[in-house]
Amino acid sequence: MSGQSLGLIETIGLAAAIEAADAAMKSANVQLVGYELTKGGGMVTVKFEGDVGSINAAVAAGVAAANKVSIVYAHRVIARTAEGIDNFIHSADTIGLALVKVPEAPSVVSLQIPVLEIPMTVVEDESQKKPAYGKHKKR
Repeated sequence: MSGQSLGLIETIGLAAAIEAADAAMKSANVQLVGYELTKGGGMVTVKFEGDVGSINAAVAAGVAAANKVSIVYAHRVIARTAEGIDNFIHSADTIGLALVKVPEAPSVVSLQIPVLEIPMTVVEDESQKKPAYGKHKKR
């Protein structure tokens, strides 16, 4: 990636991040690096790489689209990234289309597709519950 530009869009919520990624990918010739979930606050950062003109157009389109869904917390274009930060951009925390080489066959490339589990909690509204038989208030 060294020498290419980096585009970052940080949104509140995954839906806005997906909307930003979709608009950015459709508007310019950029590659999606993936997304990262922050530790709290519901923020999601989407990462793109490509030439500086394409990244500028992609980030502008992504920010405009994500603002229609939720809040864009931050966005940034870094032109021609420095050598040595590739491991920071393509980190283990980045979820997405990271290419991984298979050790047995070095010429084979596979896609790493993570499985996300979303915890759910059932909450009952106490005001909507009907009282049990025999527990009615007497007047």
